[in-house]
Amino acid sequence: MIIHSKTDIGKSRSSNQDAYFAASLTSGAVFAIVCDGMGGANAGNVASETAVKIISEYVLHSYRLDMDSFDISKMLKNAIISANIEIYEMSQKNPELNGMGTTVVAVLVNRDKAVVINVGDSRAYHIGEELTQITKDHSVVQSLIESGKITSEDAKVHPSKNVITRALGAEENVVTDSYEVTLSKESKLLLCSDGLSSFAEEEEILNIFKSAEKEDITDELIELANNGGGGDNITVVTLAMEE
Repeated sequence: MIIHSKTDIGKSRSSNQDAYFAASLTSGAVFAIVCDGMGGANAGNVASETAVKIISEYVLHSYRLDMDSFDISKMLKNAIISANIEIYEMSQKNPELNGMGTTVVAVLVNRDKAVVINVGDSRAYHIGEELTQITKDHSVVQSLIESGKITSEDAKVHPSKNVITRALGAEENVVTDSYEVTLSKESKLLLCSDGLSSFAEEEEILNIFKSAEKEDITDELIELANNGGGGDNITVVTLAMEE
């Protein structure tokens, strides 16, 4: 797969608390991760950067070619648990880091299977003829949508739209969700922080994937989010099947 990635501070933040990593593994497999830190400028940076470092190193050292989707999902979960322990312990030992945490969304693609895992509201999308959200946000507004109390349109302007219900490092234990997606030759994947998903419409995102050159998609998505307000840090990682 071909990987493109980029992060941007946006128009409103004084620092970038997002972190990401993307790399090819053995025999054409690829791995990517996006984290969005919280808990103050320094603490948010520490949480997201620590998560990316621990999880990516865990995957790079643990991945084997003979792993099936179950094995990969278990490996990613264990990597996230390891990062959660480290971030939580750091926050308990250092008062300046108390309360820090981070979202995480990660994907490992092996042949035509993509295994996705997430905590928080950073998202993964599959792009074919349509744009489909793979992950489900762990957020207050998502819970309200599922209970029928608000609509998806209401969620965009809800006062609690940025409040997440799960975060890596916020508590001693973490609960992850995992998904498996079968890919076609035309498939593309998008990982992003909510700096994109909160400031760009899904139809606009899909139009960019359909019209832009692969190497330009990340730049155009960031420009789209900034034109939509740029109210948060923006991180995007795209993965496309090689032609």
